[in-house]
Amino acid sequence: MSLRFIGIDPNTGTGESPTVWIDEEAQELVFQGWKAGPSLEAQCATTTLPGHAAGIPDHEAVVRVPARMVHIIKEACDAIEGTQLR
Repeated sequence: MSLRFIGIDPNTGTGESPTVWIDEEAQELVFQGWKAGPSLEAQCATTTLPGHAAGIPDHEAVVRVPARMVHIIKEACDAIEGTQLR
């Protein structure tokens, strides 16, 4: 796995660190964020989407990332698109 750091929450303190990376080899965005908490996780788990079963598979998680990180997420999207051109 070749993770490339893109950015960290600009308001992060020493105890919190929502972070965005890209995995260039797997062509994936990687997020570290706050745990969703039981109520948000339950809401996501009960949302029905066309073609998908309700629930959150054991190998997936719901995380929260602050909106102030949108520019970092956009940078990660641009970076991963750039690796697809290689």
